[in-house]
Amino acid sequence: MKRREFITLISGAAAMAWPPAARAQPATPVIGCLNSAAAAPIAHLLSAFRRGLSETGYNEGQNVTIEYRLAEGHYDRLPSLAADLVNRRVSVIATGGGTVSALAAKAATTTIPVVFITDSDPVKIGLVASISRPGGNVTGIHQLTAGLEAKRLGLLHELVPAATTIAVLVNQDYPDAEAQINEVQGAARTLGLRAHILTASNERDLDLAFSAVVEQRAGAVLVASDPFLFSHRSQIVALAARHAVPAIYQFRESAGVGGLMSYGTRITDSYHQVGTYTGRILKGTKPGDLPVVRSTRFEFVINLKTAKSLGITISPSLLAQADEVIE
Repeated sequence: MKRREFITLISGAAAMAWPPAARAQPATPVIGCLNSAAAAPIAHLLSAFRRGLSETGYNEGQNVTIEYRLAEGHYDRLPSLAADLVNRRVSVIATGGGTVSALAAKAATTTIPVVFITDSDPVKIGLVASISRPGGNVTGIHQLTAGLEAKRLGLLHELVPAATTIAVLVNQDYPDAEAQINEVQGAARTLGLRAHILTASNERDLDLAFSAVVEQRAGAVLVASDPFLFSHRSQIVALAARHAVPAIYQFRESAGVGGLMSYGTRITDSYHQVGTYTGRILKGTKPGDLPVVRSTRFEFVINLKTAKSLGITISPSLLAQADEVIE
């Protein structure tokens, strides 16, 4: 046998003996994106997530695949959607749409890394062991929205001090609903107001809730922090306009589509951070070593155009507090 033929034979034999996994090119990682909302209302948030992911070197359709599982406002679907992502053997599960999504992902796996956004304290509800050292397979962002109902009520009272009854719109299916109700009722007592609680977990409920606002002669509406209510912000803003009632919301997006006021953190920042953390985990960082990030950037937005349509004059002191005024 000639020397060249011998080398070729040995090389071929070695290639056949080498384990297939070792010969294969690295597979494209797959990210599971679990969210309680529908696609359209959170399109800009998913874009912020992908932007954060891109900054770590991962681009959807190029070197990473994203599997989207959206509950479209039906929170009871989240456990099965999370289980589906686990069965898909995704590399990371990134959640959005509040505490419900985070808890569903946490319950579905103890091995696949999870990056969450939650309204609730992640230590108190058992998502992580601590803020600085989460441990386990879970980390993420504490959005700090559910604890701001008292602040929103105070701003609403400053806007319409003559209103003695405030309607509070809450989704009773959201885990933080009871805490939200307790907080706003406590704040109402302090301000000498009556808080009338209205619940809504579907579109029909929203129409009924605003009919109740009129029946109760509520002078204003506080829309509580909730992924479903946020997803239906355009419908809620339209109902508030139709019934000529001032309202305050959690995120700037509601003021951007015609809502009177909003106060809360920047949700796009949180989704961007989830994208960044997801990319870092794909590069090898353990989720338990990534501290939970707490939102600290708050913004108060006033829509002057809506105020004028309602015949409301915004006081100079309230305008001075605004981070943004939409004219």
